[in-house]
Amino acid sequence: MSQQHGFGARGGRPPRREGELPAARKRFGQHFLKDSRVLDSIVEALGPLEGRTVVEIGPGRGALTDRLVERAGRVVAVELDRDLVQHLRTRYADLPHVEIVEADVLTVSLAALAGGPYLLAGNVPYYITTPIIFHALEQPRPDVAVYLVQREVAERMAAPPGDKTYGALSVNLQSVVDVVSVRRVPPSAFNPPPTVDSAVVRVTPRDTPWVEAELEIPFRRFVLAAFGLRRKQLIRVVRTVASLDADQAAAVLADAGLPHDVRPEVLTPADFARLVRVLRRRPDPTVSS
Repeated sequence: MSQQHGFGARGGRPPRREGELPAARKRFGQHFLKDSRVLDSIVEALGPLEGRTVVEIGPGRGALTDRLVERAGRVVAVELDRDLVQHLRTRYADLPHVEIVEADVLTVSLAALAGGPYLLAGNVPYYITTPIIFHALEQPRPDVAVYLVQREVAERMAAPPGDKTYGALSVNLQSVVDVVSVRRVPPSAFNPPPTVDSAVVRVTPRDTPWVEAELEIPFRRFVLAAFGLRRKQLIRVVRTVASLDADQAAAVLADAGLPHDVRPEVLTPADFARLVRVLRRRPDPTVSS
């Protein structure tokens, strides 16, 4: 896994001998996935690849890429590290269906790179995991996305309402996609090994999202604000976030069919969606677009 934990000026590296693989760069926090069973699990979780376009985030030295190029119709790999880009372009120079893109993944449109329906394989840098996941939710979304992330993040992504790890990330993801945990990944699966456990998760768009596309941004903002007050009762959350008095907040909750005394951590994505719709219908909605 190529985990880039910083995007500053490129540091120097001694020249590599011919055939030598690029070393892990400490300043980028790189950990290269080497376990063949985990690599196979990621490919299997993507589903059938014949004739499909796969966009890969953080290909690193190409361990997962090797498997993808054997099966997929087209592979577009996005890598920031220039040495790795050079290595990958040399490695796949004779394969016209493989494209290596040198870029910060957050600055490029994944759908534009794919040029049509696509699958996404993400070996995600841990310190920018959430921004990358939400970047990949931009329309049009991948048909399937499989991420290798820190285990703690994977648990939050898939957590059900009421779980101790359930929070804004859980709600905002599960409002538009289904999240399934595929497998745990120990530190020994990487070279060099990280200090935390990892996990593979599979994300697929919901057939019917709980929140409409035009409401996704205000929905996310409200959910983030609500979980900033996660220990408060819902009526206090609505009063604070939407700047309403007690009677107005009570009317909003009644319209949404939600009790006053529950806390945000027990609301489902559908509950939050109803609440945001009611707030948006007010004459002067305070949940901004």
